[in-house]
Amino acid sequence: MKTTLRTDITVRDICEGFIYNELEGKGLFGLSGKLTIQPEYQRNYIYADGKKDVAVIDSILEGYPLGLIYFVKVSKDKFEVLDGQQRITSIGRYVTNKFAIKDDNGMEQYFDGIAADKRKKILETKLLIYECEGEEFEIKEWFRTINIVGVPLNSQEVNNAVFSGPFVTLCKEEFSNSQNANIQKWSAYIKGTVNRQEYLERALEWVSKVNIVDYMSRHRYGDNIDELKTYFKSVIDWVSTVFTDVEKEMCGLKWGQLYETHHKKAYAPKKVSEEVQKLYGDPYVKNRKGVFEYILGGSKDKKLLDVRVFDEATKKSVYATQTKKAESNGKSNCPLCAVGPDANKNKIWKLADMDADHVTAWSKGGATDAKNCQMLCKTHNRAKGNR
Repeated sequence: MKTTLRTDITVRDICEGFIYNELEGKGLFGLSGKLTIQPEYQRNYIYADGKKDVAVIDSILEGYPLGLIYFVKVSKDKFEVLDGQQRITSIGRYVTNKFAIKDDNGMEQYFDGIAADKRKKILETKLLIYECEGEEFEIKEWFRTINIVGVPLNSQEVNNAVFSGPFVTLCKEEFSNSQNANIQKWSAYIKGTVNRQEYLERALEWVSKVNIVDYMSRHRYGDNIDELKTYFKSVIDWVSTVFTDVEKEMCGLKWGQLYETHHKKAYAPKKVSEEVQKLYGDPYVKNRKGVFEYILGGSKDKKLLDVRVFDEATKKSVYATQTKKAESNGKSNCPLCAVGPDANKNKIWKLADMDADHVTAWSKGGATDAKNCQMLCKTHNRAKGNR
């Protein structure tokens, strides 16, 4: 790939004809329309947080270097930003009065309100820009690996860049648009933000059965995302139908995998709701995130709930009581060994060779306290299971 170092471009040049769509969060054009600031392979603008965007302007005013910026030359007078989109968009937004910075007295000042010498300093600041020319695969590979300043690309932002095309454009319009009315509903089940592509990543993960790269490669030049949208909606609708109560622990669970495993089963939403509330109210359930998979699986795998076990003090107390009684009766201190026909019916087990067991299983209403605790030899405890 051919590169040429440019030192003749100033902030004023970049901001000439700057157009920014505040609704979509996209810095679109600069350099009098010659520069596309956010090509389709770029991630969304993420610096609008009152910290990173302000830091860019403060750096200019303090005379600190902003780092290298990379442009791709796409034709004689047309360029795209390869790296530096966040910094350029922040500069353009400030110059067009989209946010304010604090002056020496702590007062917030928009660009039009700051001193003339500061406006001049900003506009006349020269940027260090590498102008690049090359084949698409070279450009994308460079984009994948460079990280000059700012927040590193996450995996989906990289995938969007590598497989840019009509499919990614349609995907981002649906799943990376903060104005989508469905975002609030989706946020109950998906962790992350629209700008960082987490919603799109989950949609692709679900429909591709966790093979996102292969799916994006096959659909790169597709002109519709109906399959993706339909599958995503099916998962969300299924979850919200089975679990009518939205709990905070539902966010971020592997709903795509759970849908594949359980969506053909019949569930009674009212009974499901009652069971969720019962488990949420159970002081022995330590892992609420496991409640939903536990119920979907027929309420069998209590490991998902991380049910609180008997503490050491309880085990030692119950062991001492059982052992004293067993020794006086000449029987084993394991109740199941004591009624058995083998040689262990009179054996006194050491504490280390025994496990604490619920007399009445936790899943059948048994509490995790001393009154419902018995010590069994390890062999009998493991054989007893959940009976």
